[in-house]
Amino acid sequence: MIAVDNLTKSFTDNILFEKVSFKINPKEKAGLVGRNGHGKTTLIKILIGDELPDEGNINYPKNYKIGFVRQHLEFTKDTVIDEAVLGLSPEEKDEVWKAEKILFGLGFTKEDMLKNPGIFSGGFQVRLNLAKVLISEPDLLLLDEPTNYLDISSIRWMENFLRNWKGELILVTHDRAFMDRVVTHVLGIHRKRIIKVKGNTEKLYQQIAKEEEIYEKTRVNEEQKRKEIEIFITRFRAKARLANMVQSRIKTLEKTENKRKLEKIKDLDFDFNYKTYSGKFLINVSDISFGYNPDKKIIKNFSISIGSKEKICIIGKNGKGKTTLLRLLSGSLQPESGEINVNKGVAKGIYEQTNIDSLNNNLTILDEVMYSAKEIDRQIARDACGAMMFSGNDALKKISILSGGEKSRVMLAKIIATPCNILFLDEPTNHLDMQSCDALLEAIHNFKGAVIMVTHNELFLKSVAERLIVFQNDEINIFEGGYEDFLEKEGWCDEDENRIVKQSENSKKINRKKRAEIINEKSKILKPLKEKILEIENEIENLEEITGNLNKELIELSEKGDYQKSIEINKELEKLNSEIENLFEDLDKYSTEKEYQEKYFENLLLNLN
Repeated sequence: MIAVDNLTKSFTDNILFEKVSFKINPKEKAGLVGRNGHGKTTLIKILIGDELPDEGNINYPKNYKIGFVRQHLEFTKDTVIDEAVLGLSPEEKDEVWKAEKILFGLGFTKEDMLKNPGIFSGGFQVRLNLAKVLISEPDLLLLDEPTNYLDISSIRWMENFLRNWKGELILVTHDRAFMDRVVTHVLGIHRKRIIKVKGNTEKLYQQIAKEEEIYEKTRVNEEQKRKEIEIFITRFRAKARLANMVQSRIKTLEKTENKRKLEKIKDLDFDFNYKTYSGKFLINVSDISFGYNPDKKIIKNFSISIGSKEKICIIGKNGKGKTTLLRLLSGSLQPESGEINVNKGVAKGIYEQTNIDSLNNNLTILDEVMYSAKEIDRQIARDACGAMMFSGNDALKKISILSGGEKSRVMLAKIIATPCNILFLDEPTNHLDMQSCDALLEAIHNFKGAVIMVTHNELFLKSVAERLIVFQNDEINIFEGGYEDFLEKEGWCDEDENRIVKQSENSKKINRKKRAEIINEKSKILKPLKEKILEIENEIENLEEITGNLNKELIELSEKGDYQKSIEINKELEKLNSEIENLFEDLDKYSTEKEYQEKYFENLLLNLN
């Protein structure tokens, strides 16, 4: 068990957390969440000893081993496998298979085992560091954004690996779906506190919302009582016969804590700027091919027509050509053969991972946004900066001092300032926190134009994709349907090029029949659960609208001094809030059951041979 006691950490005047305490019990898997800049990485650095707290202490069991993936890349061995086995304990040095199993899961191939670590990309070098930590089997595994360097197959492998992890885990990731499927508890850094709940991120955010609602209602009520006491003291201070009552109220006033109104926490709140387009198709692609090596084409004879409102996701393993295809479609690259016809009136918004490096370090955020397109004036740029949480003087910060997450928001600001009718997005969630990812997902949903997106984030895939471009087994195929349909009907194949399992026609027929039966049963069970959840959500929305109106009426009555009517409304509010609380409990029960059933059927489908 790890016990954190009265921990405080600040930088100059910025307090990250203050006198926080929590425990990580044996075999608990805790997701650590909080907005960027609120202290997640700092807390991890304190836990591993790279940072010292201002106050407080951390107690670990004796001989407790912590595993953490460092970004510093320094390899001492000549081959991947020799480097990886450094993670094995001395008594396990001959059990090379343990290292191979984890390396294969993280996307390395059999041929990679004897290659020098230095020839791999930065992403695969980080994977090798991750493999060494996983192989070492620490008591506590600390993972800070592990999915940033993984492709979708490796993420799915990592999810299964962590769900079966026998030790303790603290996980930081912007991928909410990934976190929710892995963790048993959630730690939330919020308003300089750390809140721990059993369950998933939704449970945490519900608890925070409920606590803040109660706090605000209490604050308003106490403020009203304070005003009433102050009026009484002012009115009767001079009355000798009421002196004792006045003094009593003065003492009450002195003892009453004056609660401060909660500061509004900034969140991204934006929409992409849609430029009207009346045609049916935006772009028509005919038989394009491309390769960085003349002898090897990574895009071969690919064709697609992109509708004016389509949401298309490009998926597959890293290094197969997803980003290259996106750059070809967006016009950042030109095909070696074939044609890409862009219809008149098409306006593009392009977000590429590498474009962060193209930002001018000498410019301010405001100037970088304003100079990105000729139609952007200073006010439009200001509005876009404000939507990305760079309001006021923050918009005048130099690009050179920004973090990776802040630079990502600058790139988004440049896109939302420019009118467009098709978005090209390459891994847009990297460097964003969960709240920013939620805002981005909502903005994509609200965008009236087309979206072509490369992402490994399964929450985005399930929410956005209407069609898929799938890189698998050295082929590019278009799947007509969403990501969940893809998982049910096709799924991810074993891409080990040396071992492709061929099923007989008979076994394929049996599997198709089993798959159909499972999908049918899944539909029967999930449909009524979804309907019940929707019914409860609508009821909560209706009751919250009623309570909102009653609260407004309560404020008006307080100003008028109509306390009798206020008492009646308060009673009605208590009753409604009790009903809402019961509904939330029902919602949690049915949502948990739905999540369980979804996982159950997903595992059944994954386990089909």
